[in-house]
Amino acid sequence: MMLRASFCASAARNSTPGSIYTSLSGAVFPPARLISRYLKSRRTPMNDKILKRLLPIAILLLGVLATIILIYARPDVKKQPVEVIPPLVRVLDVVKTEHRMVVTSQGTVTPKTESTLIAQVAGQIIKTSRSFAPGGFFNKGDVLVQIDPRDYELAVTRARAQVALAELRLAREQEEAEIARDEWQRIGKGEPTPLVLRVPQIKEAQAALDAARSTLQKAEIDLERTQIRAPYRGRIRIKNADVGQFVGPGTPLAVMYAIEYAEVRLPIPDAELAFLDFQIDFRDARHSGKGPEVEISAEFAGTRHAWAGYIDRLEGEIDARSRMVHVVARIDDPYGKNSGNPIPLAIGLFVDARITGKVYQDIVALPREALRNENQVLVVDDENRLYMRNVAVLRKDKDTIYIQHGLENGERVCLSPLEVVVEGMKVRTSSESNDNDGGHAAGNGVQR
Repeated sequence: MMLRASFCASAARNSTPGSIYTSLSGAVFPPARLISRYLKSRRTPMNDKILKRLLPIAILLLGVLATIILIYARPDVKKQPVEVIPPLVRVLDVVKTEHRMVVTSQGTVTPKTESTLIAQVAGQIIKTSRSFAPGGFFNKGDVLVQIDPRDYELAVTRARAQVALAELRLAREQEEAEIARDEWQRIGKGEPTPLVLRVPQIKEAQAALDAARSTLQKAEIDLERTQIRAPYRGRIRIKNADVGQFVGPGTPLAVMYAIEYAEVRLPIPDAELAFLDFQIDFRDARHSGKGPEVEISAEFAGTRHAWAGYIDRLEGEIDARSRMVHVVARIDDPYGKNSGNPIPLAIGLFVDARITGKVYQDIVALPREALRNENQVLVVDDENRLYMRNVAVLRKDKDTIYIQHGLENGERVCLSPLEVVVEGMKVRTSSESNDNDGGHAAGNGVQR
């Protein structure tokens, strides 16, 4: 209607009175033909001028009037209340339980002792043990390398002859001293002088005998060193010499390590030490007795394997770069000689460690996503309304938080993320199997 009024006003401004009458007859008034005849009969120059000025205004007023009529004549729209659907959230029932903390870490298996086997005498290697090869096992006292002993056997023979000669000389001097004492007692007066009793000669013979015995002992030691024996039960890592090679004192023959027990150096944050039943004393880093139990596990030969150990000691320093404290785990019999474990804990294996910690009472374990603002959780009451609750968090790890105070048995904690949280807002709860949350403290609640 407004468009029609505007169009008619524009036509009135740009047309003659006669054309206006024609437009009116076809566009606005149904009896336009009668009115047009009446106006034509009353046409004067003055009337045409007045009509040309007033007609657009009249058309605009008619358009406004028609618009108002349409607005008030439209049917009423009934207002209906909008139903707000509460958000659907997952909740976890609070169950306080006894909980043993576990501190996790990772490290590399290292030997208890690693050393270089070195020749102490010169000579040609004439024989090696079957165990003298990379990966070979040996027991304490096994002969690993045999150096040609003939020169050293001759040296022992010469040394024994020198000892025999020195013993004869000493015996002769002692007999002559007795003879000199007897003669002095028959013809002499007073006490005999040491020279008369051949004391200097006896001391000289005794010194020669001691020197000969030392030479013999050194020759026997050198002969014994031609057989290079294992200082402990272990395994060969690197072999540096073989049969036919001439070696001298100080020549490295092999690198080996002990297999009595293995060690794993485990870095942990200093805050985690609070959860270990372990004496923290940097003055005496070695713990008296066995420390907390440790489970060592790793993927080996396509299967997950585990070994039992314990914390042996705490290193007496903090790493300057990582700010970590290192504890050392000990695993006895890593190659299963006495335990019968078919899978060895190989040196150099990268392993995961789970250290058994302290036991705490009345602990609530929740998934990490339940924590909000570092120390708050959302609690759903019996009317399914949300409320923020401050809690005392004992510990946080990658997947779980452990709450010591602030929650009671039977309360429900919201796990779902919410963009907007209003105190007292209504929610709906969903049921969910606890199997989907196996990574959280097992048995510490049922999700619903």
